[in-house]
Amino acid sequence: MKGVLLVNLGSPDSPDPKDVKPYLDEFLMDKYVIDVPYLLRALLVRGILINAKKRHINSGKAYSRIWTDEGSPLIVLSKKMHAKVQQHTALPVSLAMRYGKPSIMSGLQELHDKGVTEVLLFPLYPQHAMASTVTINVLAEELRKKHFPHMKMTKVPAFYNRPEYIQCLADSIKRALEGFDYDHLLFSYHGIPERHIRKTDVTKSHCKINETCCSVPSPAHEFCYRHQCFETTRQVVELLGIPKEKYSESFQSRIAGDKWLEPYTDVEINKMPEKGIKKLAVVTPAFVSDCLETLEEIAMEANHQFKEHGGEQFMAIPCLNDNDDWAETVAGWINHWAHAEVVANA
Repeated sequence: MKGVLLVNLGSPDSPDPKDVKPYLDEFLMDKYVIDVPYLLRALLVRGILINAKKRHINSGKAYSRIWTDEGSPLIVLSKKMHAKVQQHTALPVSLAMRYGKPSIMSGLQELHDKGVTEVLLFPLYPQHAMASTVTINVLAEELRKKHFPHMKMTKVPAFYNRPEYIQCLADSIKRALEGFDYDHLLFSYHGIPERHIRKTDVTKSHCKINETCCSVPSPAHEFCYRHQCFETTRQVVELLGIPKEKYSESFQSRIAGDKWLEPYTDVEINKMPEKGIKKLAVVTPAFVSDCLETLEEIAMEANHQFKEHGGEQFMAIPCLNDNDDWAETVAGWINHWAHAEVVANA
């Protein structure tokens, strides 16, 4: 019997620092997020980021700004998406988070208890990255081997360029922009350290992280987050007919002290008003569900900074969340797999 496990990032149980602290510890101690030796990682995370810099307290304040009566927006939206997907497929579908609850272990157990012997592991990330896709795949495989050795697992690859996804993303942007005469559309992707790009380069030589490497065909692109971000943008703006001068790309959510992908979202947004960009729209295609990075960092903080620097109107375009067309698209991919068709990049 086949079943599906949808996996998103996760969230603390509440915005209280006592709940945020263990969540951040689990997240930042992941060797695929901060990829340095364990002792150095523990010193950095537990000695500096969480304790010395009180990151859990500051993060708790940020979470409290977006928390709803229903709970964490990411969890609430993921559950709504999960319910809609389940309506469009006969296969049992479970939901899990890489960090926090519900866990990947509980999701696999739920499927196992329903008699599932073959699982489609579906990381809800359009672009491939160590700190998202890889860490989900690795943990799920470890749990499968240890607790469900007879269970077969198929992993959904990055879907950044699948036509159905691009259409859903383009349609959501088009709907959001109706009636908004924007000067510029910024595609803000989650940032990652440059070394992650080089580590995932299967050729060990292609990724120079310069102006041309992402546009020159290479086997490295199958796992290159930077290329996949740029390709998502390229296909969306082509579909929507947006001219080059009206859009750009940037990367957000960096941690100080390391070289991350550039340009940085906050720096770019703060410079825009002086360039004559007074009406700005921002879309965040690295996420399929609105979360701390989209709701607090972009819709609140970036909005405030843009206007502080002379901007007039700011629009944060919602993620795909539980849009009907997106839920139907995911269910369609699941149903193709259920009929033994290969889930692969179009």
